[in-house]
Amino acid sequence: MQPITNIVQLRQLLAERFPALRQFSEQPSLKAASWPTGLAAIDHLLRGGLPKSAISELVSSQLSAGSALIVAALLRQTCQTNQWLGLVDGRDCFDPAPLDNTLLSRLLWVRCRETKQALKAADLLLRDGNLPLLVFDLRLNPAAELRRIPATTWYRLQRIVELASTTLLVLTPRPMVQGAQVRLSLQSRFTLEALMETEEELLSRLKIELVQRRSFAGQQEGHAWIAEAG
Repeated sequence: MQPITNIVQLRQLLAERFPALRQFSEQPSLKAASWPTGLAAIDHLLRGGLPKSAISELVSSQLSAGSALIVAALLRQTCQTNQWLGLVDGRDCFDPAPLDNTLLSRLLWVRCRETKQALKAADLLLRDGNLPLLVFDLRLNPAAELRRIPATTWYRLQRIVELASTTLLVLTPRPMVQGAQVRLSLQSRFTLEALMETEEELLSRLKIELVQRRSFAGQQEGHAWIAEAG
């Protein structure tokens, strides 16, 4: 799979390959209110999965918290359900080496070098409206760049995603997505010893906290608590 490195290439790919994308997706799943991730630690907390037509934020303040595991699991879920996953890689940090080609064949990977470029790519993919799930990874982008993102940017993306059934998951190093319907905090801590464990074993040790869930009216629901898969 050839990586996408700029907006021009992304536009060309969408024009050439994705006008007929919906025929490969499972249409019944698009009618649901949530996108099941297949991860018990998330689906149980959110009573079914990530909300569609909304922004969810997954905060991971530590590099060894397991966010790469979650992206791989989401990709596996899209493959099993005959769908596609879009990944806007804000700092070109995604490592496809551990994944087999079957999974990668369902991935649209946009490699970016800076936050501004990544925001443009996410905007374009959301407006295209063909991807059921878009992961927007900003975990490794410089703090100075992230601070320059105006709150209006997130509200604009929210308005775009509301018009489709797309699920948008933003990975961040700190809470920063204004208007996110769901905010999760990744609390896992993996050491070098984790390299000796299987992916199934690692996923069973994921610890995720539900920090915030808002209703569509904008009211905050629930309270923070920890869920551990397994």
